[in-house]
Amino acid sequence: MNPLKKLATQTAVYGLSSIVGRFLNYLLVPLYTYTFKAEAYGVVSEFYAYAGFFAVLLTFGLETGYFRFRNREGAQAAGAYPAALGVLWLANLMFVAVVVAFRQPLAEALRYPDHAEYLVWFALILALDALSALPFARLRAEERAWRFAGVKLTEIAAAIGLNLWFLLGWPWLAGAWPDSPLAAAYDPALGVGYIFLANLIASVFKMLLLLPQLRGCDWRAGLPVIRPLLAYSLPMVVIGFAGVINEMLDRAILKYMLPYGPDENLRILGVYGACYKLSILMTLFVQAFRYAGEPFFFAYAGRADAKKAYALVLKYFVILCVFIFLLVTLYLDAFKLFIGPEYREGLDVVPILLMANLFLGVYVNLSVWYKLTDRTLMGAWVSLGAAVLTVGLNIWWIPTLGYRGSAWAHLASYGGMALVSYLLGRRYYPVPYPLARIGAYLLFGLALYGVDREFVQNCGWNPWGVGSALLGLYLAVSLVADFRPSRLRAL
Repeated sequence: MNPLKKLATQTAVYGLSSIVGRFLNYLLVPLYTYTFKAEAYGVVSEFYAYAGFFAVLLTFGLETGYFRFRNREGAQAAGAYPAALGVLWLANLMFVAVVVAFRQPLAEALRYPDHAEYLVWFALILALDALSALPFARLRAEERAWRFAGVKLTEIAAAIGLNLWFLLGWPWLAGAWPDSPLAAAYDPALGVGYIFLANLIASVFKMLLLLPQLRGCDWRAGLPVIRPLLAYSLPMVVIGFAGVINEMLDRAILKYMLPYGPDENLRILGVYGACYKLSILMTLFVQAFRYAGEPFFFAYAGRADAKKAYALVLKYFVILCVFIFLLVTLYLDAFKLFIGPEYREGLDVVPILLMANLFLGVYVNLSVWYKLTDRTLMGAWVSLGAAVLTVGLNIWWIPTLGYRGSAWAHLASYGGMALVSYLLGRRYYPVPYPLARIGAYLLFGLALYGVDREFVQNCGWNPWGVGSALLGLYLAVSLVADFRPSRLRAL
């Protein structure tokens, strides 16, 4: 199969687990936002922001290190998987032990003194997710995309079912039969804690499904590989941690930086967290591409036409991302129904967040230069610079612009990362990216969005008719310019 078509096929399969699966999970957002007040949902947004930081720290960049070392020859290839797995098990067991031992002081520091159990449950969730990262990476490396998708979808289905049980089924049964054992066991005071508990049980189920990927490891073969593997992988922690700062910092610090009272700050955090979910289609596409793209970039690197392939990948990636941007923004009146009316005051940040995540995807493509030249430390400096920018802009803008300042900080940070990575790539691993064509699509998409705002908001035209016409125009132009059968056959 043509390697680009193979990449597209695997991206679609990974997208099945990410986009379809997360979309099903996304359908829980109405359940949360119609069930809990904004300040309660703010707790959920905050904890999942913390989870993003620890997800990077607890995997040590070993996914990328595993991909790199398994493509080498000899002992390093054979020992990469057991070495990475052994490090993850040891580190995550220690992490859970520390959180359990200090759960009450940590809960008080986070202003949740009555819910120390949240921290224990979240530590277990984080450890289980980190331990599953290597088995999932192995499935990706072995191109077992359908097995990968099956496990992911099963986990998500379990989480959805448990959420429905904890938030709808169990309360209903407790109200219908107040004297039953089920009613006695149900604790309404736990509130959003039931969301965390559902996640924990689903994570346990996921690990059980991944047990076959944990068998057959020659642990002795991994011992000589640990040091070089960590030397390559640990800079990826810096890169990943900086990336999480760019993605999650706003939701982690909003309640501390906003100039209002604690309850109002949590309410605003809940509004922002819910509206952030409306940009999830872009996020999921970038994630699906990352799953398929990373092993593709490494496996294709030795071919003569590798750079040409990377350039084509970025062009088609941007075309599809602009389509997602237009799909959400032109039909925002439909997407907003996924969140409760209390949360819709923040809808104006959705286009900003969509464009920010588009540039994050561009950076994922451009980062091939430091991964293939083993300059992960330089890549870490790029991410650190973006993280510093994110921190500075959030501190500067949140007190005056609120969560809108955070959205603009996202865009500035991801745009800066893409620009710097492109400039460094020109020096260390030059790829002939079609910048003119890529820039034209970006400007065309923004122009169509501007036309929609003019005719719908200022002139009062029918939003469905205008949006459909503009999206149809974009599809027609892109089909004629880059998706003609003759052009695709040439790939």
